Amino acid sequence: MRRRIILLAAAAALLATSLFGIPLAVAVANYFTQDERTELERTADAAALSIADDVLAHRSLPEFPGSEEDTTGLYAPAGALLTGGGPASADPVVSQARDGQVATGEVGAELVVAVPILQDGRLSGIVRTSAPLSDGYQKIAISWLAMAGLATAAIVLTGLLAARLAARIARPLEKLSAAAGQLGDGDFSVRAPVSGIAEIDRLGGALDRSAARIADALHRQRALAADASHQLRTPLAGLRLQLESALDPPGQNLAAAVEAAITTTDRLETTIDDVVTLANRPPEDRGVIEPEALLRDVVASWRDLLTNQGRRLVISPGADGRPRAAEAAVRQIIGVLLDNAVVHGEGRVTITTRDSADAFAIDVADEGHGTGDGQDLFIRGHSGAGSTGIGLALARELAEAEGGRLWLSRPAPTTFTLVLPPARAGQQIVR
Repeated sequence: MRRRIILLAAAAALLATSLFGIPLAVAVANYFTQDERTELERTADAAALSIADDVLAHRSLPEFPGSEEDTTGLYAPAGALLTGGGPASADPVVSQARDGQVATGEVGAELVVAVPILQDGRLSGIVRTSAPLSDGYQKIAISWLAMAGLATAAIVLTGLLAARLAARIARPLEKLSAAAGQLGDGDFSVRAPVSGIAEIDRLGGALDRSAARIADALHRQRALAADASHQLRTPLAGLRLQLESALDPPGQNLAAAVEAAITTTDRLETTIDDVVTLANRPPEDRGVIEPEALLRDVVASWRDLLTNQGRRLVISPGADGRPRAAEAAVRQIIGVLLDNAVVHGEGRVTITTRDSADAFAIDVADEGHGTGDGQDLFIRGHSGAGSTGIGLALARELAEAEGGRLWLSRPAPTTFTLVLPPARAGQQIVR
């Protein structure tokens, strides 16, 4: 790109100097030619004035001072050279001056000017002045060389300025290209450098925004994969347990086991739908949910798993209001808290709903102890018992996305509290 800019600038400078220089060169040549003719005519006029009529009558002819450049001669009306320098007989330019008008022209390698001498309207003689054409050509050549030198200097200066400008433009573009290459290689933290050129900076800003959007989309995609795998882990474990129980002892009726497996499969499907819905829905897409119906569905999904551990799952409704949130989000939050109780808790698991000031609260408690630091539990990747460390972090993110809060309200017995905003008056229940 740099070379292209320099060549274009040099070509533009060459075209401009040509369009201006060629007519100027022609004008300079015409100027020096006309100036030479004017000088010769002035010399011939001065010689003609010095010749008096009486001097011509007595044949007393003056001597014309000559020089290395100019030659002056006096011719009779008949065309013979009387005195001075020049050809012995009249040349075409001298013959043209017999009409009484000043004549100019080129004869051989000379520029000739002939001035007639008139006395009382009668031609008395003709003064011929000449100079070599090479004198004028030399002046023209020197002028043209000076003009060519100036034009060359202008083109070179333009090329240097174009090279500097090309470097200033190309350098940030090269850096921007390198940043785009890093982005293409997967480095989404790369940012375009500021160049001070508005157009390039706008392009860099667009690249930065694209990198941020791609990084966010990739983060959401990875989080979705991690969240989905976490949420599917427990239902899959339950399904496996049901199928293994159906095979032990062999020969028993498998109908009940198949029905339980179908129910678990439905739960898996619901979990997948919830995760996909939460990943794609707009943040403001919230409605009023019926908490009792939701909790009944959740309990039905988890009761068998707890029963197999010899534990109970109890619902203790105590709230009159209804929360305003996405049903899929609340279902997944409670599912995470129940999964935490199954894996890390002990004894009976109780789900309690209650009104809390201007909010709707859900407590999930078990009879276990020793949950550790309540804040560390919600750090993604943190796990104190060999688990993935995703569940509670996911649950808090979902709660905050719904405008609510989730925290460990009591370490022993372990109690997690979910607080959601209440429904507004007249808002419809989401089915």
